[in-house]
Amino acid sequence: MNNNIVANESQLPEVAQKLLEAHPQERVFGFFGEMGTGKTTLIKEICRQLGVESDMTSPTFAIVNEYWTHNGEPLYHFDFYRIDEPDDATRIGFQDYLYSGNYCFIEWTDKVESLLHGEYTPVYIERIDDQTRKFTF
Repeated sequence: MNNNIVANESQLPEVAQKLLEAHPQERVFGFFGEMGTGKTTLIKEICRQLGVESDMTSPTFAIVNEYWTHNGEPLYHFDFYRIDEPDDATRIGFQDYLYSGNYCFIEWTDKVESLLHGEYTPVYIERIDDQTRKFTF
């Protein structure tokens, strides 16, 4: 299924819901888009819909943030903007996260694509204007 949704920030709950409904069995999602298009903002909304109640922040400097749902399940949010090569991800145990069976949300997926072997759901975010984005998954 290929979804194209044009939405503003107030419509992100609907975008997140449609993404999760379109890929109910998937656990690894790769997010693509220019800096500032809203990758982190969408991931935060997806996590809220999955039951994360704690504060969520971008893992730009930490590389990975771990969030917990109200059911005690971990979710992993990666931001690979600052890595130079895929081996940097390998050193933090990226493969272990991927094969954990838990949700993994990856920003700057292109930097680790060789480690994913195509085993992820791509989510593309395109800036239409300051308030509107096109989401494709």
